[in-house]
Amino acid sequence: MSPAYCVVGGGISGLVAAYRLRVAAGPGATITLFDPADRLGGALRTERIGGQSMDVGAEAFVARRPELPALLAELGLAHRQVGTTGARPLIYSGDRLHPLPAGTLQGIPAQPSALAGLVDDPTIARMRDERNRPFRWHPGADPSVAELVGDRFGEQVVARSVEPMLAGVYAGSAATIGVRSAVPTLATVLDRGAPSLTDAVREAVPPPVTGSVFGAVDGGYTVLVNELIRRAGARWTQVGVDRVVRSGAGWDLIDDEGVAHHADAVVLAVPAPVLARMVAEVAPRTAAAARRIPVASTALVALALPGGTPLPQQSGVLVATGERRLHAKAVTLTSRKWGPRGNVELVRLSFGRFGDNLARSAGDEDLLGWAAQDLATLFGVRTEPVDCHVQRWIDTMPQYGPGHGELIAELRAGLPPTIAAAGGFLDGIGVPACVASATRAAASLLTSRVAR
Repeated sequence: MSPAYCVVGGGISGLVAAYRLRVAAGPGATITLFDPADRLGGALRTERIGGQSMDVGAEAFVARRPELPALLAELGLAHRQVGTTGARPLIYSGDRLHPLPAGTLQGIPAQPSALAGLVDDPTIARMRDERNRPFRWHPGADPSVAELVGDRFGEQVVARSVEPMLAGVYAGSAATIGVRSAVPTLATVLDRGAPSLTDAVREAVPPPVTGSVFGAVDGGYTVLVNELIRRAGARWTQVGVDRVVRSGAGWDLIDDEGVAHHADAVVLAVPAPVLARMVAEVAPRTAAAARRIPVASTALVALALPGGTPLPQQSGVLVATGERRLHAKAVTLTSRKWGPRGNVELVRLSFGRFGDNLARSAGDEDLLGWAAQDLATLFGVRTEPVDCHVQRWIDTMPQYGPGHGELIAELRAGLPPTIAAAGGFLDGIGVPACVASATRAAASLLTSRVAR
C-alpha cells in the first residue's frame, strides 16, 4: 500500500519536506499539506508594491551556504539567483550614521580600530588591553553573546556593533542569543584553546569572499514557492491542525474543526509554540522542550517611493540599541541593495524586538507614520510613498538562547520515529537552514518506514 504522509505548515520548511517526500516516495504516495493561510509560503511572501515584486518576509539568503543554490539548481531555477549590488549598510548610533565596521564576526571586531568612531576611546583602550586580562573559557560553554562580548570588550561594543546585527537576524538581542548559535565558528575556536577573545575572533573571521555574500530570487521568493508546490504535488487542506493523536500504527491529525486526518508519518513544520501544543499528548518530552524556546514578533513596512527620491548609495541601516529617535530596528534600501526596478525606490522598515508587543499592538497607521518619521530622521526624506504594504509576523522569530543546541537535541529525541519536526527554530533561522531541516525531517521519515 502506498504511504500516506501529512505535512503541517506550508512555509519553506513544509514545502521542501513535501517535495523531498514526493521525490523519494514517488507519485503513488499520498501527501497532504495543512496550512490555514491565504497562500502557501509562510515567511516567504512576495507582494506587488509600486508595480514591482517585493519580498515582505524573508528577503535574502547567505549565498555561501550550499542548500539554497543547490535547491534552485535542482528545480531548474539556478538562473533566477541574483546577488547584491555590493552596496554596504550603515549603523545608526548616537543619533548619527556610521559605516558598518569591516572585519567583524556578527559585529564582534577582530581588531579595535574597526570600531573607531563607533565606540568611545575608553572602549577602544579596553579592547586593546583585552589580551592582557585573564581569560577563562570552558570547552562546550555557551554563554550569551552579551555576556561574553560585554565582559571582554565592553557594553558599547555590544549595543553599537553586535546588537544591530543580531536584531536584524533574530529580532532579539545579544542577551537572548547564545554564542554557539550566533557565532558557531567563534565557539569552535574558543573550544580549541584560544588565549583571548581577540585572538579567537581574528582566527574565526572568514576570509574575504569574491562575489555577493547574499543571494535572492529574481521575481521574489514566490518563484521558488510556486515551483516547490508544483513539484511536491501535495493536496493542500486549508485548515490548521490542533493536535496529533495515535491511531493504530500511524497518526490522526485533528484539525481546527475537529476532523481527523490519518497519516502513516508526519512532518510538523510549524513554530515552536504550535509544535508544543500539537504533540503534547504523543511526545510530552518534545512539547516541554518546545515550550522553552522563546519567540519574538515583528512588523514590516514596505514602501515604494517615487523614482529619484534622494536615498544614499547604501544597502540599508542597522539600528543600535537604545536609539530613541528611531522606531525601526532596521531599514533596507531594497533598490540600492539589489538594483533598481521600475520607476520607484523600494524600501523596507522592520519593527519589533524580543520582549516588546509592538507588532501586535501598533496599528497600520502607527507603523506607516513611524516609517515616515524614521526616513526623515535618517535621510531627510519626506516624500509621500506611491504605494505601501504592512506585514506582521507574529511569534515567528525564535530566540536561540544559551544551550539551544542541547535543547533541540532533547526536542528531537522525544519524537516518535514517524513524526519529524522542521523549521527555523531548530538549526538556524535563515532560509538555507530551513531547507536543511526539512530535508533532514523527510529523510528521517523515509528511514523509519524502511526500518519498519
